[in-house]
Amino acid sequence: MDPQLTLLLWVSALSSSFSLPASLHPSLVPQVRTSYNFGRTFLGLDKCNACIGTSICKKFFKEEIRFDKWLAPHLGLPPDYLPSYPANYSDDSKTWRPVEIFRLLSKYQNEISDRRICASVSAPKTCSIEYVLRKTGRFQKWLQAKRLTPDLVQGLPSPLLRCPSQRLLDRVVRRYAEVADSGSIFMAHFTDRDKLRLLYTLAVNAHPILLQIFPGAEGWPLPKYLGSCGRFLVSTSTRPLQEFYSAPPDQAADLAYQLLGVLESLRSNDLNYFFYFTHIEADMFGIFNNGHLFIRDASTLGVIDKQEGSQAATRAGENKDIFSCLVSGCQAQLPSCDTIPEKQSLVLVCQQLLPRLLQKRFPSPVQEEIDNALDECGDSAHPDSEVLGAASRLKDILRPLRTCDPRFAYRYPDCKYNDKF
Repeated sequence: MDPQLTLLLWVSALSSSFSLPASLHPSLVPQVRTSYNFGRTFLGLDKCNACIGTSICKKFFKEEIRFDKWLAPHLGLPPDYLPSYPANYSDDSKTWRPVEIFRLLSKYQNEISDRRICASVSAPKTCSIEYVLRKTGRFQKWLQAKRLTPDLVQGLPSPLLRCPSQRLLDRVVRRYAEVADSGSIFMAHFTDRDKLRLLYTLAVNAHPILLQIFPGAEGWPLPKYLGSCGRFLVSTSTRPLQEFYSAPPDQAADLAYQLLGVLESLRSNDLNYFFYFTHIEADMFGIFNNGHLFIRDASTLGVIDKQEGSQAATRAGENKDIFSCLVSGCQAQLPSCDTIPEKQSLVLVCQQLLPRLLQKRFPSPVQEEIDNALDECGDSAHPDSEVLGAASRLKDILRPLRTCDPRFAYRYPDCKYNDKF
């Protein structure tokens, strides 16, 4: 057979694999499929290499990642304005597990970002996004770099990179999952394409990078990073915290206790990194089906290296370029690392999330003790020691309010034999 004809047939077969709806067995799908087609645009592959990556695209192509409950009988794609999508993931096409498919930016934000890139070179509304970014001074420095150093990320808006240490940046390179070979702190194995994807991801939203460099398998409170395709990433599935605001008191106490424990681990851990949130919303935390609470969205998580120290940020306006302006505009300013108080994340959580879980849930006088601890923990005028003390006292109050039964699979039956649960 003619090699060109063979290739054409193979591409045609691969394209048709996009067309199977998640809810139907392949044998039940009609042979003629015209309205359901992923296409490069939906996934954002038409914008690569100004994208997150392509490591999990084959899973989409082979229907081993299927959108959950959004696919209608007319075979339409899910709404493109949503920030995330529930889905199912398989390694063998027989057993499936729930996952989430996330956009780093909304479709609208992506369009604004792409227009800013074109406008930065006085181009029309549409241009080659990749071509413009490749020509920037910052990327040209990345091309020459053998190691990711603090000067290469200065001016990027992510809290992760506000005052980075060399130790942190080495960890980013060593654990970056979108390259064929990893494990080295040097970027010798990075292609030009790999460097652009990493730079773009760090400039837009560092969430997938945090999932890779601080994996849940090592005890970090983050879901598992499964891969990226275009401008989407796939991770293990959690239910947002706000879905539990009306949970029974024992479950509310358990989630609040876990949340305080997560913040404690971010503040004090074996690697001597201090993590802090720049702001907090309920959907940034999620609960696995075993009851375990994790950080669902790490995009506002900053990192300060307490062991090595951080390189001070340059003066306002220095090292700003188009990569600094893709999300929030060029004027956004983050506070200096040495001004971040140890209490910051606790104050935000005690002000905005814990009251929704804990207020008016328990009998007196326990409720009064909880309310008093919340008031003190959420008061930003108090010194660090008082806020941390109030949080510790709140954990002590909550511990006996949690029950030990199979609903809390993540700690059952261990809770029967170990009082730390």
